[in-house]
Amino acid sequence: MSKRKGHSPQAIIAELLRIYEATKNLTAREILNSRSNHLKTFFYRLDELAALEVDDQSVQEEVVGKLGQLGQLGQLGQLGEPAQNSVLAAVVRFRNLYSLRLEIAEAERVLASREPWELLKNFAYFPNYIQLARTEFQGAGLKPGDRVLFLGSGPLPLSLIVLCARYGLRGVGIERERERAELSRRVLARLGLSGQVEILEGDHFSLPLKERSELVLVAAAAEPKREIFDHLAAVLPAGTKVSYRVYEKGLRRLLETPSASGSALELPDRFKEYFRVRPEPPVNNTVVFLTLSP
Repeated sequence: MSKRKGHSPQAIIAELLRIYEATKNLTAREILNSRSNHLKTFFYRLDELAALEVDDQSVQEEVVGKLGQLGQLGQLGQLGEPAQNSVLAAVVRFRNLYSLRLEIAEAERVLASREPWELLKNFAYFPNYIQLARTEFQGAGLKPGDRVLFLGSGPLPLSLIVLCARYGLRGVGIERERERAELSRRVLARLGLSGQVEILEGDHFSLPLKERSELVLVAAAAEPKREIFDHLAAVLPAGTKVSYRVYEKGLRRLLETPSASGSALELPDRFKEYFRVRPEPPVNNTVVFLTLSP
C-alpha cells in the first residue's frame, strides 16, 4: 500500500526523533502527572503515526533501518524488540505511560459520575472493547458462568468489565501496581460488578490460582512477554485456553509495546495456536488463541 503524501520514512524518522528528544528524560511520575499540553500533542501525534498506511516491509527496512544507520538506536534485536534505552523503546515507553494516564483519568471520571455506565459507554475506545469481548467470548467458546482471568488488568479493566457484564462471565484481574488495583476495585464497585469481578494485586507469578479459569487473557502491554508465557506454560494445566493481542500492521507494530509483535514473540512448545482473528475497525489488535498441550 502506498504511503500518504507528506509521510515519507524520512519525515516519520524526524518526528520520532523529535518526540524522543522531548520526552526521553521524563520520569514515569512526570509523564503521569505533568500538566504540559506538549505531552498530549506528542501522544496524539504518535496515534496518528501508528495509523499510517505503511506496509510492514517499509516499516522494517526504512524506518527501523534508517534510524539504526543514524546511530540513534544502538543495536536492535528482532523487529519489535528494540535494545533497552533505544529511541524506539523510549518513545513506546512514553506512549504507554501516557495511555495509562488517560486510563486513570477515565477511571476517576467514572467514580465521579452520577451515571457511570453512560459515561463509560461514551469513552472513545469503548466500541473497541465491545468487539474484542465478542471475539474472545466466541473464540474461546465461553458460556455464561465461565471464569476468565486477565493478566495486566490496569486501573480501568475494560476487557473484564465488558466480558463479564455482557456475557455473564466471572472475572479475575491481576494488576501489579497497588494503587491501580485499588482504583479498579472502586470502579467495579461503582459499576455494580464487585460480586462478579475480583482484582488481585500481583503478576504472572501469582498463578496458578486455586480455581481454574476457562480463559487466561494476556494484556497487550503486559511485560515481559517471554517470561510471562514461559511461566504460564510451566504452571497452567493442559487444555487451558490463553489469548493475547498483537499489532501486525504498519507503524502500529513499532509504536505499541514492541515485544508484543507477533513476529518477535516465541512461544513455549506447550502452546498450540488454534485460532487467529484479524482486526476489523474499530479494533486494531489481532487476537491470537492458544491451548496448552499436556
